Amino acid sequence: MKLPEFWQAIQSQVCLKCIEGDGKGACRLPAEQQCPIKSFLPQIVMTIVNTRSESFDSCINALRRHVCILCDYQMPDATCLKRTESSCVLDRYTSAVIEIVRTVRDNLAAENVVSDGVERVAG
Repeated sequence: MKLPEFWQAIQSQVCLKCIEGDGKGACRLPAEQQCPIKSFLPQIVMTIVNTRSESFDSCINALRRHVCILCDYQMPDATCLKRTESSCVLDRYTSAVIEIVRTVRDNLAAENVVSDGVERVAG
């Protein structure tokens, strides 16, 4: 998996608009708090890529099951104060992150088809 491509796409589209940022793509979260998108990028990408349904709700549910559970703010009953207060960066930009990951995934798949010289049929 080519995580740098996913991260670059997220930085160029989400970080520039993020209210936790400086408007230029640099994060202004306190030093002791890392952006959950960056912290959990491998899990986020794997979850979205492996979610068979193209439904956003399916992806969101999968992210909450596989990514949010790893977060320190997730409670045992699956509630999250940050999500409730709309202060979770991943939750705030979930739709954009899903779209970006899917687009990068599709672009990488298309590059593989061209570089392999074989067209693959999705199954």
